[in-house]
Amino acid sequence: MSLRLSSVQRRLGAITFGLVAVAAAFLLGLRFGRRSSVTVTEGKFPEELVYVRSTDDIVSGGAMFTASRAARKPLAVIWIHGWGANFYAPTYTVIARELAARGLTTIVGNTRMHDIGNVAGYRFGRRIRGGGYWGVASEEVRDLAAWADFAEHQGFGRFVLVGHSAGWAAVRAYQADRQDPRVAGLVLASGAVSPDPRPPDPQQLADAKRMMAEGNADDLVRIRNRGFPSFISAATFMDIVNTPPEFRDFFGIKTANPGVARIHCPLLAFFGTAGDVGNESELELLKSSIARQRSGPSSVAAVMIHNADHMYTGEEAQVAETITGWAASLLFPSPTNGRVSGKR
Repeated sequence: MSLRLSSVQRRLGAITFGLVAVAAAFLLGLRFGRRSSVTVTEGKFPEELVYVRSTDDIVSGGAMFTASRAARKPLAVIWIHGWGANFYAPTYTVIARELAARGLTTIVGNTRMHDIGNVAGYRFGRRIRGGGYWGVASEEVRDLAAWADFAEHQGFGRFVLVGHSAGWAAVRAYQADRQDPRVAGLVLASGAVSPDPRPPDPQQLADAKRMMAEGNADDLVRIRNRGFPSFISAATFMDIVNTPPEFRDFFGIKTANPGVARIHCPLLAFFGTAGDVGNESELELLKSSIARQRSGPSSVAAVMIHNADHMYTGEEAQVAETITGWAASLLFPSPTNGRVSGKR
């Protein structure tokens, strides 16, 4: 179910271990990475706040950047944020405006995992927490389903799902689980390729299990050996621990029958060249792993975004141009396109 802000006014309201690794890399990038200024200019096309409600009654906010009628393509982009982020992050806004300028209406949406912590709702008088410290990431697929329905209600029968950073885990899980025919393609935007080989810390696991057994799922477990205070709730920790192997090692680097075998639409993957969480070697590993599978994406494109950091600061137009060029192949597919390809 979807709601625009104007609808709220008219109707009185309808308002994973790899995950932690990407989150840590993101925070380290913020602390030690290069400091580039973010330039956000006024949007040239219609922009509005929008809201959706998931099937379990969680309301998520977002923004829709609508392309001009003359240039509008029959394909939308749904951009899902990374760990600790939200739909109004400055670079997300700039990328969405750049995509709209190129004819791709873009929806940047929150899920229940937005920010470090949030109150996702109330149920039976009890507060439901979300965010990086408290959210249950495996439930994000419900939020993506709501955004997918919203895009269709706006007249887009096909759309691209982009998962930035940890948001990639949500996007890939959604399509692997739902096999949504409206999804024209998936984009891995600086998400994890290699699985984290480390087993859960025994003490943290014991603490989390004890908290869950005592009915204290929101109690926090401290993540040790970090240069900054870092925590995760017992429920969040156990959700990551219980991630199925085929999703933890999504591309089948070491796992048989990985999640990527359930993806049949085209895939685009990219990292930035300036201190991102992945590099060209990771993209090559992604492509070679997919090529070994009996089934998988109908095509794979891999690109490096030059001079871009994890958030693509200052290189937002390059990201938009990359997605737009790839999206053109979804609108006008070429029979000569191979299953796995790469651009440099």
